[in-house]
Amino acid sequence: MNNLVSINSVEDYQKAILGQSMMVFSTTWCPDCHFLKTFIDELVTENPDWKFYYIDRDQMVDLCIDLEIMGIPSFIAYKEGKEVARLVNKLRKTKNEIQAFIDAIE
Repeated sequence: MNNLVSINSVEDYQKAILGQSMMVFSTTWCPDCHFLKTFIDELVTENPDWKFYYIDRDQMVDLCIDLEIMGIPSFIAYKEGKEVARLVNKLRKTKNEIQAFIDAIE
């Protein structure tokens, strides 16, 4: 997850969503989130039109409640401040599933 920009405040989040942004919601203790580490940097490299951000759900609980992020890992895509797609659930996600999610965004 070295290629993801960390979001540590609501202000950072509000600025980040103004571009073409992919928010990755995760935690340090979640096994399925650790599984993301095996391929997330490849997804970042393979999708240069998107800027990827990391939000630790445990550090940004109020924001995650507002966004209805109850399962992790989860993804929300934004364009110009508007949510355009979400992949939010508690299931383990594969690289192919996430790439298909990104490819389906118009």
